[in-house]
Amino acid sequence: MNLIQILACDENLLPVIQFIRRGIFPIIQIGIPIILIVMGTIDLGKAVLSSDDKEIKGATGKLIKRAIAAVAVFFVTTIVTLLMGLFSKTTVQGDTTSWQDCWEEAA
Repeated sequence: MNLIQILACDENLLPVIQFIRRGIFPIIQIGIPIILIVMGTIDLGKAVLSSDDKEIKGATGKLIKRAIAAVAVFFVTTIVTLLMGLFSKTTVQGDTTSWQDCWEEAA
């Protein structure tokens, strides 16, 4: 079995793709950025309450890094969809199956 056969969309693979698109991607795209920003805000709040300038600068840096990470994580689904577009046309034993069609059907 080669990679093209593994990437072929069939009725056995479609539920797995649907689970990833409907179950895992929303958690990754929405939940993780919210958690990162809340954690950064809590760290900054603790630093502000301590009134230590060094801690405030460190917490601000952490918040900025977490916000950048949150934006990057938010775009993971877009990046994956673009990568799926690169593999959109596959040929399996003379039958042309569009991986992009399978990916879109799972939405």
